[in-house]
Amino acid sequence: MREMSKPVVENVAIIGGGIGGLATAIALRKQGIDAHVYEKAREFRPVGAGVSLKPNGLRCLDAIKPGLVDKLRRLGFQVQRTTLKTSTGETVWTTKTPMMPKDQDLTFAIWWWHLQHILASELPSEVIHLNHRCVSFEQNENTVTAKFENGKTVEVDLLIGADGINSRVREILIGDGQPTYAGSMCWRAIVDYRDELLLPDEGLIIRGEQTAMILYPLGQGKINWSAGKLFPESFVSPSAAETKYRVLKEFCNWMKPILEMMAATDADSILETPICERLPLKQWSYGRVTLLGDAVHGMSPGGGQGANTTFEDAYELAAYLYNFPDLQTALTNYDKRRIQRTGLFHLKWCIRIASQKLLLLRQAI
Repeated sequence: MREMSKPVVENVAIIGGGIGGLATAIALRKQGIDAHVYEKAREFRPVGAGVSLKPNGLRCLDAIKPGLVDKLRRLGFQVQRTTLKTSTGETVWTTKTPMMPKDQDLTFAIWWWHLQHILASELPSEVIHLNHRCVSFEQNENTVTAKFENGKTVEVDLLIGADGINSRVREILIGDGQPTYAGSMCWRAIVDYRDELLLPDEGLIIRGEQTAMILYPLGQGKINWSAGKLFPESFVSPSAAETKYRVLKEFCNWMKPILEMMAATDADSILETPICERLPLKQWSYGRVTLLGDAVHGMSPGGGQGANTTFEDAYELAAYLYNFPDLQTALTNYDKRRIQRTGLFHLKWCIRIASQKLLLLRQAI
């Protein structure tokens, strides 16, 4: 790479106002690129579950905006020990979380909403456009024109799809269909801290038959719970009340404190998600359109790398757009590097999915 006097694009449209889109906008604007974020939601609301921020992702965030990690750390929480229990409450083992001294301040959990809020606060309010659902785009040799459901259009040098695993940009650009159900359902929520479940510095893993749960503190008096169960077919509950009923039904044989916590959880705050997978792509960028984050390499919530590899995408894409002589070369190198990197995590994910499907097959026989 050679450092250029200016980036290879002047203006960029980022589709998706999640943590990946916002981090990318911060990185691009730092390089002097006029990047704007277009988000389909009408407002940013306190939604989402816990996010595990690890050294690789946080180093990229720190490079994108020095001081940003310190802001996040003040709202997050670092787990010092991990305990494994059975669904009936018996402790299997407890261990202190292994960590090198240099990583102690770089690994912690935070509420997704807090993370999104802090990233959004790093951008001028006028570059975040809410109520902008992208419905199509067209490109030529010089520009890309994005069209939105509200009738507005925008013409830019580069379009970035950061719009999640059900990406509209990917659908138009690649056309490889919808994500494939991977054999398990997940429910997540944020609740007030409960000392009968967790010690102040503890993360808890609970395993049952075909079921599992992870609980950990998020700071600010909150904890995150994430529950999963193997199912042959995916489903989406018709209402928040039905979602909560389903969770209580599937975990009815678990220990009483867990059931009490679930019963006390606001139904509207429970996220129900069929865990899905996509085959890795051999190419992410076509012409003046590219992808990043879950739109191109969606990962399991339990893997802990979805957000972190997305921050890697944001940092490296911004660097390539500034340090390569033309857009095609920049995007070609972005694809090569990121496909190789995220492929390592996808391989681990495939092994896990294969073991789940084998278990379901044995149960069916």
